[in-house]
Amino acid sequence: MTNRNALYALIGALIVVVAVLGYSLYQAKQEPKGLNINIGPGGVQVRDK
Repeated sequence: MTNRNALYALIGALIVVVAVLGYSLYQAKQEPKGLNINIGPGGVQVRDK
C-alpha cells in the first residue's frame, strides 16, 4: 500500500511540474505590455503595446 501511495505522489508531482513549466513557457511567449523601444539603422522607434 505504501508503494502505491508513493507512486501516486510521484505522478502528482510530475503533473504539477509539467503544468508549471507549460505555464512558464506560455508566459515567456507572450509579448510584454507597455512601450517597445527599438534602436536600429532606421533610427529610434517607440511603439505603445
